Amino acid sequence: MTGKLLPNHKKRSEEITIRYFEFLDHHLSELVNGIAVEMLELKDIASTLCISQKHLIKIIQETRGNHPCYFYVHKILDCIKELLINTTWSISVIAQTLTYDPSNFTKFFKKYEGLTPSQFRQLKKAKSSP
Repeated sequence: MTGKLLPNHKKRSEEITIRYFEFLDHHLSELVNGIAVEMLELKDIASTLCISQKHLIKIIQETRGNHPCYFYVHKILDCIKELLINTTWSISVIAQTLTYDPSNFTKFFKKYEGLTPSQFRQLKKAKSSP
């Protein structure tokens, strides 16, 4: 009987993982498009997925090897980079769209990317110029 439970557990874990990543993409898209007005916390995301925060952490760590926040941060960074490259929005507008205080936004971005958002944008523009 235990053999039958394990595959179902794995299947359910993978389903939760997929739903988590889909939710992150959807939520960030809603922020960028002005549909959502606040960045959700992990506990809110878990609640939306109808599981506890503790269970979400356990599942994502089991299936993907890192804490859910690790992936959330990287999705946010990908979103920021896309906006920096593909829009003319000011750094301040990008920060506010993603519900950051502009000064904290720059510190957050630099901590992970090693460059300020302005430096990142300038570097990408320089690389794309003929």
